[in-house]
Amino acid sequence: MKVTYSAGGIVLNKKGQVLVVNQNGNSWSLPKGHIERGETALEAATREIFEESGIKNLVFKKELGRYKRYRIGLNEADDVSEQKEISMFLFTTGESELKPQDKQNPEARWVDKDEVAKLLTHRKDKGFFLKCKEGI
Repeated sequence: MKVTYSAGGIVLNKKGQVLVVNQNGNSWSLPKGHIERGETALEAATREIFEESGIKNLVFKKELGRYKRYRIGLNEADDVSEQKEISMFLFTTGESELKPQDKQNPEARWVDKDEVAKLLTHRKDKGFFLKCKEGI
């Protein structure tokens, strides 16, 4: 099984809403992606958030931890050929306008905290968010 390392974040705006992004037009997640050679997890998270939302001005708050999950397959089931180890961070931003830069992530939106878990596609993403929700 292939293991990939990813990083991303929970990003809060001034209203306390959470940034959620659409991937390939069919699944919703917190912004995250592969850590590139020479990058730290925090650098990768910052880059991925910009690519998937257009947000440049992030304020790092804290590390939220790591979790593992399988990649989402075309039928939205787990693709057990690839396991992701995901490092997540908490950020805030004063920016509200969202302009995704990545064609594979065509849409981003601000979502009230109580609605985020309902929107997230992967159960492990939901579980991680719910674990962090009270502390953010």
